[in-house]
Amino acid sequence: MTLAIDRANPAILKHADDYRGAMASKRRQTLLGAFVLAVCVWLAAVGSEVDLAKFAANAWRFPKYILETMPTLRLATFGSDFAEWFWGWKGWLKLLWQTVLIAYAGTILGVIGGFLLCFVAAANLGKASWARFAARRFLEFCRTVPEIVFALIFVIAFGLGPLPGVLAIAIHTMGAMGKLFSEVVENIDMKPIDGLTATGASWWQVVRFGVVPQVLSNFASYSLLRFEINVRGASIMGFVGAGGIGQDLIEAIRKFYFTDVSAILLLIIVAVMLIDYGTERLRHALLSLETKS
Repeated sequence: MTLAIDRANPAILKHADDYRGAMASKRRQTLLGAFVLAVCVWLAAVGSEVDLAKFAANAWRFPKYILETMPTLRLATFGSDFAEWFWGWKGWLKLLWQTVLIAYAGTILGVIGGFLLCFVAAANLGKASWARFAARRFLEFCRTVPEIVFALIFVIAFGLGPLPGVLAIAIHTMGAMGKLFSEVVENIDMKPIDGLTATGASWWQVVRFGVVPQVLSNFASYSLLRFEINVRGASIMGFVGAGGIGQDLIEAIRKFYFTDVSAILLLIIVAVMLIDYGTERLRHALLSLETKS
């Protein structure tokens, strides 16, 4: 009887009608969004000349290439088979170490540049608007141009070797870190800043004593994360002659040295995993120190 009375209640019926109307409107919006997305995907496919028939006809080539890169490892002759697979491990490890050094040097230079520019680009530190605008546009340019493009330019300017890779990673890192660092600065507690300003401290003194202590641990955490990314990025710098193990990798791909491709890729994967693990532990340690303080 209570259920029948509730159904006859005009207020409940009105709320039920409003709910059904809202759900119907939500479904229409979802369908409209899906339709717009499908149209955009179709236009992108047309613009990039995607041929689904050709893709379907040649899809088997990808797993076939992966299988061809796998070495033949027999249990009875595992040692000799493994040695044949990694026949060039000494040279590859040297190039891999060079790749890590390229990423390290580029990260250090980029972090320094981003650190110096982030305070100018931050909106809450009262720097001149023209300087903030210039710093932000410069950082946007640095992170918008892909690293490989910078590497190509620097290879033409400075020749083959690690230097173009270091410069390319440094410039891209500066743009990315400057953006992240400035956002961290914009979220700081402004009370120390106001106190230092009231005592007559200069802008640089405010940054040194009021801002840096608040953001240093976050800056270090972001820098370690960027180092992980740059190790992966430095692995392909050799594709354009900018040093590192990418040079041997692209040569193996072009000359169809299938097992060399898998061996080099395995070395890169293991190195990146170890670096990721180490930097992750460091980041957690820094964050825990910040939480305790």
